[in-house]
Amino acid sequence: MVQRGEYLVTTMGCNDCHSPKKMGPQGPMIIPELMLSGYPADRPLPKVDVQTIKKGWVLLVEDLTAAAGPWGVSFAANLTPDQTGIGNWTEENFKRALKEGKFKGLEGSRSLLPPMPWTNFVNISDEDVAAIFAYLKSIKPVSNAVPMAIPPEEIK
Repeated sequence: MVQRGEYLVTTMGCNDCHSPKKMGPQGPMIIPELMLSGYPADRPLPKVDVQTIKKGWVLLVEDLTAAAGPWGVSFAANLTPDQTGIGNWTEENFKRALKEGKFKGLEGSRSLLPPMPWTNFVNISDEDVAAIFAYLKSIKPVSNAVPMAIPPEEIK
């Protein structure tokens, strides 16, 4: 089950946004010890060009762990089994986040923000959700309290 989860996480592109990267000879490379830990909490956010966003553009930080657009600024979540990530999540929370797009998988919570493609996963099987969850619970926990989203009116 864990191997299936690893396969799904890899092929579904979870590392694209949820893993911090450094620039290497072939472009962005995952920092292994930070894999799937989300936007680094200690990293300053580059200045967001509000005028560019108002012209219809979406901006991404160079390693894709944060995005700015009409919704404000969103940060890729920590998916590791640390308490700052999904350490205290149930499989039901994870399923709700992935298939229903609910923040932290909580009923009645806000929708996940772009660029999280949760609508692509509404029909994923419960077995695959369980496999992904099992894999994520098996990886090294990384303590990283990802910043809260910044509403558009608070972008400076």
